[in-house]
Amino acid sequence: MTPHLPELPFELGPFGPEGGWTYEGGVLTGRAGARQDRFVPPGGAGLDPASDAPRLLGAAPRGDFQLIARVRVGFAAAFDAGVLYLHVGEREWAKLCLELSPDHPTVCTVVTRGRSDDVNSFTVDADTCWLRLSRTGDAFAFHASADGEKWTFVRVFALGDPEHAADASVGFLVQSPTGEGCEASFDRIEFRTTGLGDLRDGS
Repeated sequence: MTPHLPELPFELGPFGPEGGWTYEGGVLTGRAGARQDRFVPPGGAGLDPASDAPRLLGAAPRGDFQLIARVRVGFAAAFDAGVLYLHVGEREWAKLCLELSPDHPTVCTVVTRGRSDDVNSFTVDADTCWLRLSRTGDAFAFHASADGEKWTFVRVFALGDPEHAADASVGFLVQSPTGEGCEASFDRIEFRTTGLGDLRDGS
């Protein structure tokens, strides 16, 4: 049964492997199985380009928006992560992750345009972090926060042509590329139909 999240103005559906998604008391929980990931190696080697991970996604309304959630990850192996996920096309998607990379919780991002890039931004001192995915105009942005109040700019980027980007799907992903599985939970979920005026002022 696909969970309904009252915080979101759109319905979610499952994609990829079974994630056992549940929603209770304002907390969304999902689980990746062993060695499940969504990543296309930039060098054409390593993980299978067809690899996948459990995703729970919905079509975001057109226009500016912010998707916010606090993620908690049950880290057990390198690169376990809870993720805010953006999907524009079959080979055009992006991830904002709280990831064990490889032995410290780290805010990481991946943007895939045919092949994936991979960027570590900064480490955190806990298994919990606030994440924010936003769209302003034709640009997407990633931010992270320790408290959900002061936000650190992580990345701004375009993805796909403007028409496809306007029909983006957004949601949640859990991965365990090297491990036997990983559980992540998302709470304090919020969706705002406004963009961001200044990406770097901490708001």
